[in-house]
Amino acid sequence: MDAPGFNSIVGVFRCEVHWSDCDPAGIIFYPTYFRWFDSATWAFFGAVGFPIKVMIESGRVMPLVSAGCEFVAPAEPGDRCEVRSRILRWGSKSFVIAHEVIREDGTQLARGTETRVWGKHLAGPGSPMKGQVIAEELKARFRDG
Repeated sequence: MDAPGFNSIVGVFRCEVHWSDCDPAGIIFYPTYFRWFDSATWAFFGAVGFPIKVMIESGRVMPLVSAGCEFVAPAEPGDRCEVRSRILRWGSKSFVIAHEVIREDGTQLARGTETRVWGKHLAGPGSPMKGQVIAEELKARFRDG
């Protein structure tokens, strides 16, 4: 667990609202947010030196064990957005990552969290997975300055 005042860097994942993403009221179909959150998480880890290809080759996994999302404002097809992500909390083998979806005009469209386990396949891809202790070196990559 992190001390009060823990400060983390922010990852940015760019996305766009497509015609199939929302209904006529501008409400984005909820799986779209979760797809964006997942992509943002993997991109964030890639930006600090853990690209998805390297993680897969090393048997590293980050299975999702909990997720939530809160709709804040409507959107329209063509809206360009950013998913801004930061580590909210580190556990010994898991972490919580917070996401905000912000339209290019600064309007927050949604916010959510994911809880993931830092794990590894025991004998290569497809084999059982086991949670691993998160190294301080990894946590440090997400801290400011």
